[in-house]
Amino acid sequence: MPSRKDPDASANVPSFYGAELRFRREQAGLTLEQLAEGSFRGIPFLSQIERGERRMPVDLARHVDKVLKTDGFFERRCEDARKARQSGHAEYFADVAEMEQHAETIEEWAPMLVPGLLQTAPYTRAVVRAAMPRATAQEVEAKVEARMRRAELFDAERPPAFWAILDESLIRRSLVPDQEMAELLEHILGVVDATRSILQVMPETSLAHPFMMGMTKVMTFREAPPLVYLEGLHSSQLIDYPALVKQYREQYDLLRAAALSTEASLALIQATAEDYRNGKHRDRPEHRPLE
Repeated sequence: MPSRKDPDASANVPSFYGAELRFRREQAGLTLEQLAEGSFRGIPFLSQIERGERRMPVDLARHVDKVLKTDGFFERRCEDARKARQSGHAEYFADVAEMEQHAETIEEWAPMLVPGLLQTAPYTRAVVRAAMPRATAQEVEAKVEARMRRAELFDAERPPAFWAILDESLIRRSLVPDQEMAELLEHILGVVDATRSILQVMPETSLAHPFMMGMTKVMTFREAPPLVYLEGLHSSQLIDYPALVKQYREQYDLLRAAALSTEASLALIQATAEDYRNGKHRDRPEHRPLE
């Protein structure tokens, strides 16, 4: 039986928070199952909190304080952990940004925007400005820097195996000037090559296919059950119910089958990048003067 891996409490606030939770739980002689009882939360959720991979919600903190008789300690620390985890990301994405660091595999379906792990700073900046038109320059740059830092997970000793499926419209729709679009597409090709990732393109000619409803990310972990992450405009949902996760993973397999092959996908992205470089891209609407 492999030895238990204790979290490094010095890594960050969430890790300290999780290590303290495990210490208090074991000191009370409780299993994860016993601590979770009556909380409406699952054992995998608590386990990820103990490893510093997920933020503890206030309702669970109150439950833990009551069961462990910790006099409100965990409820008081919720805000500290929340601020530490956010780190320039949207509140609803903070948990996912942390979990990416611990994932064994990450599989993404991107129907509207290039996945954050593949974005360049100019592209991210354009996306953030479109979503937050009243944000200050400092707020925008904080979001850009946070997104760029996410890609550092590829430099880890054991980086996640990454697989992304992009809708063809993402590479045809130029959110930034043509030269910056060329840089984005070339950057995507570079990341895929350097990390041995897998990328496919869903052709625009596919009128019906699985996952037509929105952005989806599937993550698996070495020591925790898989999760599915769904994202909307200003909100998101994490799904860990095994039966639902299984359905999403089966749908993702169908999506893979419907997309172009990896060779054809990379060739399409390369050709489109060259079109942007040479001024041959014509999908951008022309602006005509009013008559």
